[in-house]
Amino acid sequence: MTDRLTTETKAIESALRRGAAPGRADRSDGEIARTASDRGAANAAGRLTRRITAEGLADVSYAPAESPFGPLLLAATKRGLVRLAFPEEDIDSVLESLAQLLSPRIVEASDSLDPARRELEEYFSGRRRTFGLELDWTLIGGFGRRVLRATSEIPYGGVLSYAEVAADAGSPRAWRAAGNALGANPIPIVIPCHRVLRSGGVLGNYGGGPARKRWLLELEGALRDGG
Repeated sequence: MTDRLTTETKAIESALRRGAAPGRADRSDGEIARTASDRGAANAAGRLTRRITAEGLADVSYAPAESPFGPLLLAATKRGLVRLAFPEEDIDSVLESLAQLLSPRIVEASDSLDPARRELEEYFSGRRRTFGLELDWTLIGGFGRRVLRATSEIPYGGVLSYAEVAADAGSPRAWRAAGNALGANPIPIVIPCHRVLRSGGVLGNYGGGPARKRWLLELEGALRDGG
């Protein structure tokens, strides 16, 4: 049954990706027919999404979430939040990667991501200091998982250096590898890699860009003077 649903989903997605041309008064009969076909595909996609969600057949659910710097993309499995993508990341590429690494049974389902969206909204407004979300660590392995586990323990308003995080992860000299693991963090903000700085309090790199890193640290009151 799930294989059939996957086939149906791919057919609907293919129809949707063809897209309809912007509405014009002088559209031809063929263009009108294509628009009607796309509308029908969209309706079918909605019905299929509701069915998959209701029957618990999706392995990965995704939904957008608002943020002060644009729309984020959230994705979760039954284990918990597995991916948070920044606005500049290509949605299709993110979903394709999740399909390859986790499962092709992916569906947009806002309801299942409501807790994550609510907690992020509270965080961005300064009303939340810790996240209570379940996380799926499947995309994080090896030394990177140890680094990000240590990073997840840095409290709101606190910071550590790359060397300190590497030491907490069990390899004090592997600060470069720790930096690579932080840069590849698939669940930024929730796993607060923005709280890791270079020695001396210098911001350092960040997957979401240095301006965004500074914004998050300023929100938390974590920056030292001149940081």
